[in-house]
Amino acid sequence: MAKEKKSSAKAKMDEQAQLLNLLRTILPKVAPDPAFAEKIYSAFEAELRAKNKVSSFEKFCERIPLPDLEAKTLEEVKQQLVAGFGDVDMEIEPDESGKALAVDISLPDGTQFHKIIPVRPVAPEGSDEEEITLKFVSLPVALPGDPEMIWALAKRENMTNDEAGIALNKIEDDFWASKTGQKLLRDRVERSFPEFIARVPAGMLGDLGLKRHYKLPETLKVLRAALKK
Repeated sequence: MAKEKKSSAKAKMDEQAQLLNLLRTILPKVAPDPAFAEKIYSAFEAELRAKNKVSSFEKFCERIPLPDLEAKTLEEVKQQLVAGFGDVDMEIEPDESGKALAVDISLPDGTQFHKIIPVRPVAPEGSDEEEITLKFVSLPVALPGDPEMIWALAKRENMTNDEAGIALNKIEDDFWASKTGQKLLRDRVERSFPEFIARVPAGMLGDLGLKRHYKLPETLKVLRAALKK
């Protein structure tokens, strides 16, 4: 079952990447004005990101264990949510029945999430539904203006480079929109990729299948050909 869920998620990301690539190809033909075409593309991409946020939140809540509503358990749930979504406005309260937990999250951009998580037993070890842990593979990243400066990242082995790029762009947008990101901007921290990759919580990267190997960038080593005698 876990394998089927991962295959479905990968298929969805593939479909979205294909839609974005198709839209990027078609827009210049039907909208000759580059600025107008870019607005359409940005609006479409933003809508996809919004839907992905909702889907990610739903799946995230489905994975959170909630064996009871004790104070210690609620604090663990809160810490998991903070690791996944950053320091955002959050309310978690047991519902009136005492059999579920109401979770409300508000992002700085106005996006709001609401979910009722039922009390449920923790799945036993060795369960048939235990997720298969995928390995991470290398994902070197460089900016267009400085291709020799390489950030050593990693992605799940079932992700393509295009999927990883879309996920990384989404995480960067979400990070700067979070309470932590907004505070950094108010403190005059430059909104740049180096600042983002050095400060983004590991949980935000891991939730979408990415990982940071090093916080500091590595300069590409250019090998010199051996001189022929």
